[in-house]
Amino acid sequence: MVMFAKKKGLGRIALAGAASLLALGAAEAQTLTVMQSEAPRSMDPADQTASFTQVVLAPMYEGLIERNRELEIVPALATEWETSDDGLAWTFTLRENVQFHDGTPLDADAVTASFERLLNPELGLAAAGKITGLLERVEAVDPSTVRFTLARPYAGFADLMATSVGWVVSPAAGELGTHAVGTGPFEFTEYQSGDHVTMQAFDGYWGDAPSLDEIVFTWSAESSVLTMGVQSGEVDVVNPLPPVFAQAVSANPDLTLIDQPGAFVFWVSLNVELEPLDQKSVRQALNYATDREALVEALLRGYGTPANSPLAPTNPAWDESLNPYPYDPEMARSLLEDAGLGNGFSMSVAVQEPEAAIAEALQAMWAEIGVDLEVRRLESGVWSEAAFNGPEAKAEDDLGAVIASWSSGSVNADLQFRPLYTTGAWAPTGANLGFFSSEELDALVDEAAATLDATQRNALYVEAQEIVNEEAPHVLLYSTRDLAAASSEVEGLWLQPGGLLMVEDASITE
Repeated sequence: MVMFAKKKGLGRIALAGAASLLALGAAEAQTLTVMQSEAPRSMDPADQTASFTQVVLAPMYEGLIERNRELEIVPALATEWETSDDGLAWTFTLRENVQFHDGTPLDADAVTASFERLLNPELGLAAAGKITGLLERVEAVDPSTVRFTLARPYAGFADLMATSVGWVVSPAAGELGTHAVGTGPFEFTEYQSGDHVTMQAFDGYWGDAPSLDEIVFTWSAESSVLTMGVQSGEVDVVNPLPPVFAQAVSANPDLTLIDQPGAFVFWVSLNVELEPLDQKSVRQALNYATDREALVEALLRGYGTPANSPLAPTNPAWDESLNPYPYDPEMARSLLEDAGLGNGFSMSVAVQEPEAAIAEALQAMWAEIGVDLEVRRLESGVWSEAAFNGPEAKAEDDLGAVIASWSSGSVNADLQFRPLYTTGAWAPTGANLGFFSSEELDALVDEAAATLDATQRNALYVEAQEIVNEEAPHVLLYSTRDLAAASSEVEGLWLQPGGLLMVEDASITE
C-alpha cells in the first residue's frame, strides 16, 4: 500500500515551484486520490466482476449505454437504440467521432470485436458468464450500427449492458490485464500491482472535459488505515467507509459522509451437498439461530437492514412483507432435535479478514444451539480458491460454509438470483457456492427474465424469494448502506447502489 503525499500539500509544493505559471493564470492541477478496501483484480473489464475493481475502471471505459445519477439508462457510446417486437434484436446507433485512448476509432467492427473477445471461451474471461448463453451473436450492420441478437427474450438486457459487462475495449489493445484502453474521459497511466493505479484526463475525449487532471487509486484492507487516510487528508476519498467510523466523519466539518441505501446482501452460503447441511431443517435452524438485528447494530452501527430475502430493499422486486426467520433459538433447537441433532454438530466456515467479525458473532450465536463453528480466516486469494471450489473439492476440504456478499445493483433481480441460486451457476463456474439446486426456482428465474412486464416480473421474483427463504441455502444476514467519506473540498462524487463510486465528474475546490 502506497501512502501518497497530501493532495493539498502537493498543490502547495507545485504552487511554490510554479509561481510564474500562476502569474500567467494557469490553473493548479487537480489530482483526486481515492483509497478503497481492496485492490483491483484486473485492468480488463471483461476479466473481473468485483464492484471495487469497476470503480477503478469506470473512468477509463464506457459502454453503449449507462446509468445517470437518477439511475436512468441513458446514451453513452450509442446515441439511440431500438428493440424488435419479440425482444430478441437490439440495434444501437453509435456516436460519431469517438476514439479509444490508443487512437483507434470506435466503430461497429470495434464493438463487435470487443463482445466477441468477451465471449471467446478460450480466453476464459471472468465476466463472460454474465452474458454467455444469452447473447447469440453481435454483428456490424454498417460502420455506425451494431445489432445484438439474443438467444431468448431477456427483460434485463439493457440493465446488463449498462454495467461493466457492456464496456467496450479497443480492438488494438492486446493483453489488458495490467493496462486499460477504453474510450472514457480518463486514460490509463500506471498500474503497480499491490500499490496504485493512476490515470489522467484524456485530451481526445468526445464529451465534456473532466475537471480533474489525474485520479490515483490506492487501497488498504485495514479499516483504520482507510479512515485515517481521509481524516488526515492523505487521501481525498475512502470507499467504502467502515460503518464504525461513520458518525465521526459526519461530525467532522472538513469531511463529507456519503450515505445511501445500498444493494449488497451479506450471507452465509451453506454447502447443501455436505451432511448435515443437506437437510433443509438444519439450514432453517441456523437461520432461526441468527440474530440479524444484533448483527446490524453491532457490526454496522445501524447502517444496514436485517435481510429478509435474497434481495436488498433497493431492488424493486424486494418484498417487505417477508419475515421468514425471526430470531428464535428455541425453534432452532427444536428443528435440530427433530433432525436427530439434539446434541448439536460441528461445521466450518471460510471467511476473509474484513468479514471475520461476522463469523465470530455467528460462532457465538450458533454455539447457543449446540453448533460448533470452526472459523477459517483466509487471505483473499486463498479464500477465493476455497470458496469457488467445486463439490468434490469442498467435500474433501470438509468446508461447510462460506461468508460472502453480492450486489446486483438495484434494478435487475435476475443478476442476484441467477448467479447465486440456479443450478447452472454452481461453483467454480458461478457463484452458487453451496450447490443449491431447485428445478422450480430455475424455471421461475427463466420465466421472470423473459417477462417484459415489470409488475408481472416482480411478482415472479417474489415467488423466487419465497422459495429461497423456504429452502434456506443461505443464512441471509443483512444488506448494507453504501458509505463513503470525502474531503469537503471534493464535489461531484456520487454512488450507484452497490458501492460503485463515480469519480469522473468530481472536482476539487480550494
